[in-house]
Amino acid sequence: MAHPHDRYADYENLREQALALRRAGKSRRQICDELKVFNNDLLNRLVKGEPPPEWTKRPRAKDDMRERARELRLQGWTYDRIQAELGCSKSSISLWVRDLPKPAKQTRTREESSAIAKRGWEAKMRLREEERQRTKQCAMAEVERLSERELFLLGVGLYWAEGAKSKSYSRRERVTFVNSDPDMVTVFLAWLRLLQVEPEKLRFAVHIHETANVAAAEQFWASHVGIEPTELLKTTLKKHRPSTNRKNTGEAYHGCLRVDVRDGAELYRRIEGWWYGIVGAVRPGDLSNRT
Repeated sequence: MAHPHDRYADYENLREQALALRRAGKSRRQICDELKVFNNDLLNRLVKGEPPPEWTKRPRAKDDMRERARELRLQGWTYDRIQAELGCSKSSISLWVRDLPKPAKQTRTREESSAIAKRGWEAKMRLREEERQRTKQCAMAEVERLSERELFLLGVGLYWAEGAKSKSYSRRERVTFVNSDPDMVTVFLAWLRLLQVEPEKLRFAVHIHETANVAAAEQFWASHVGIEPTELLKTTLKKHRPSTNRKNTGEAYHGCLRVDVRDGAELYRRIEGWWYGIVGAVRPGDLSNRT
């Protein structure tokens, strides 16, 4: 058993390395990969007191908005007009400008009030979309890259969520994956390449509503996976139900792509084993759902 002083020395050495990487501009994810520290609590202690590098911080858009709100208030603008211009809440405006003089009260027609409200709503939606995009960009930067191990585990979970599964009452050990999201298909194919599944074993087929542009969908999916449309298996057409209020219509609708792996029974069994290995790793006391 390691002596407590030895463990303390190891921790101090690890902390010195973590702080050095932090000061060199590394993100938490990069420090994790560099030091092989995958425990969030431990990582928090290692970098405690050292601020994150600027490139990992989200932009503080509200600082500029606050200054703009004060400028408009000094010009005599009301809370409604400032809200319509900037799209922020009245409570925020109140906090930002409460030390400034109150402008003279103005009267407006119903049309003017309606126009102000509309501009306010549009500005709010614009800011909400900008915030959504900033959040997504920051989240994308946190991923950075995938190791082979991460892609392997991701692919197992992806298949078990979206792929065909054998049932105790109907044994069908085959590898079949169906999805309408091209990005999901891209990740799944990357996972199959990692597993060294030969391209010759892959078969593709389109599933789409009969009222859609079938030829365009076949061209889209064939191009996406890098084959000719003539190499696709027969397309499966879904019957149109007039009573169904479908949302997936228009040029952006391409149906789903089915990906089959020929002679995939052995691979399916491995996938099932990998999945329950993951279940066992997170719930070591409860493996009753293994088949």
